[in-house]
Amino acid sequence: MRDLIVTQNITVDGVVEAGDWFAPADDGSDVLDVLNEQASRADGFLVGRVTFEEMRGYWPAQTDDTTGVTAYLNQVQKYVVSTTLQEPGWEPTTILRSPGDVREIKDQPGKDIVCTGSISLAHALIAADLVDEYRLFVYPTVVASGRRLFPDGTPHSLRLTNTMPFASGIVLLTYRRTA
Repeated sequence: MRDLIVTQNITVDGVVEAGDWFAPADDGSDVLDVLNEQASRADGFLVGRVTFEEMRGYWPAQTDDTTGVTAYLNQVQKYVVSTTLQEPGWEPTTILRSPGDVREIKDQPGKDIVCTGSISLAHALIAADLVDEYRLFVYPTVVASGRRLFPDGTPHSLRLTNTMPFASGIVLLTYRRTA
């Protein structure tokens, strides 16, 4: 069974979506190294329709990207959860009609499946108890309001498995779901 990993950029106060708080770190080479290492352990990339359409409109057109992000996103098996998307237009992509379809993908052989962004989808995956691990890139920022990774009423017991501070002040916290 494959692990489903939720990776989020998150503020110290737990916000993942609130206006323009997020900006990649100026000295992000160490963060990029970790992201590339994590990508090497994943062969599935899971997003919701809005995030997929935003990424599809940007990444395939990047021809001078030296970070490896474009190459990874263009070749990785993408899964998009959508009830309305008909033609993905960015291969290889599989359209899933509900978060419940993710369970079937997890049961297939392969490497990790990573869900990034897509907060509404992340909430649905958390509610369906499908997430095995959380990789939280915690930014030294407090915004005091906005959408949180764990909305009210979603208690979870997690086990910290790794911490990694970066020169930029970002800290990667990795948590595994407990039984």
